[in-house]
Amino acid sequence: MAGTGTAQLRERDKVLLRVEDLVVEFPVGRREVAHAVSGISFDVAKGETLGLVGESGCGKSTTGRAILQYPRPKSGSVRFEGEELTTLRANDLRARRLRLQMIFQDPTSSLNPRRKAGRLVAEGLEIWGGRTKTEVEERVNELLTSVGLDPDAVRERRPHQFSGGQCQRLSIARALALDPELIVCDEPVSALDVSVQAQILNLLEDLKKKFGVTLLFISHDLSVVKNISDRVMVMYLGKVCEIGSTETVFASPSHPYTQALFASVPEPDPDVDPTQAPTLGGELPSPITPPSGCRFRTRCPLATERCIQEEPQVREVAADHFVACHHAGMSLEDAEEIPLKAAESPTPAAT
Repeated sequence: MAGTGTAQLRERDKVLLRVEDLVVEFPVGRREVAHAVSGISFDVAKGETLGLVGESGCGKSTTGRAILQYPRPKSGSVRFEGEELTTLRANDLRARRLRLQMIFQDPTSSLNPRRKAGRLVAEGLEIWGGRTKTEVEERVNELLTSVGLDPDAVRERRPHQFSGGQCQRLSIARALALDPELIVCDEPVSALDVSVQAQILNLLEDLKKKFGVTLLFISHDLSVVKNISDRVMVMYLGKVCEIGSTETVFASPSHPYTQALFASVPEPDPDVDPTQAPTLGGELPSPITPPSGCRFRTRCPLATERCIQEEPQVREVAADHFVACHHAGMSLEDAEEIPLKAAESPTPAAT
C-alpha cells in the first residue's frame, strides 16, 4: 500500500507547490535514524485545499514543516511558485517564507506569552517594513476584525488572557499578516472544543475566499478533512497510500488502509454494530526499522509474498485517483480470497 512514485503529480505550471521524492530522517542514537518521511510526492494548486491524513506518527506534521524547510529535508525537491526551496541560502529562504506561513496545533504555546495581541500580529509587518506606523495599526485592526476579534478589546491583552479558540484566531491573524500564498495548517482545531472547531473551520473557509490563500490542512479527523478539503492524501509510516479528489477518495477508497481508516469512524446509527466494522490488527511498525517492500504489509489483510519483496508504486486507478497498492480496489471483506503470506514481524528495509 505505502509506496513511492510521481504519477499523481500534475503539470508544473498548474500548481503552486510541488513536492517530489521528499525524504526526512532524524538521528536516533549514534548509528540509527528514524525514517519520518520516505520519498513522498504531491502538489497543491493555487486556491486549493489539500487534506493530509493518517495515523499519529505517519509523518504528516514533519511533511508540513519540511515544506517550510524546518527541518531541512535529507533529499528531494520542494518547489514553491517554481522556485526550489531546498537549495536557497538562509537569507533568501527567510525572505521566501513571507509567502509561506504556518498555523500550529497548540495555539497557546505558539504565541509569545510576554507580548500583547496587537504586537504579535504587527511583529512581521514591523520587521519587514514598507509601512508607516499608522498603516501597520490599520492592518492589525483589519486582521483582528477578519478573524472575529474586537481590536479595541484584545490589542492590549496577552495570550494567557484568551481562550483556546481566541488564541487560534490570533494565530490565524498573525499568519495572514504578510499576505502569504500558502498556509500550512498543522491540526489547527484538534486542541479545541467541537463547537469552537466548527467556528475556526468556517473562519478558515471564509478567509481562504477573502484573501485567496492556498491551504495544506493536516489532521487526523476525517470528518474535518472531508468538509474542508478539495483533495486528500493518505499517509502511512512516511509513505503515500492514496491521493485524489475528496469526493472520490471518500466515496470509493481503493486502499486497504484507507478503507480501514474510514471504517474506524463511528456511525451515529443504533442499528450498526461497531464490532462488525473492519479493523486492522497489530501495531504501527517502528520508523527506525520499517518493513521491506510495502510498509503496510505487516498489518494488511491482503498482503502476499509480492508485498514483502516489492514496494508498490503510485498508479492511477480512476480520474484524479491514485493508489500505491498491489491489490488496489479489493475490499477488506474479500481478503480471505488472498493467501496471507506477510511476515510475522517487520523486516528491516535494505540500506
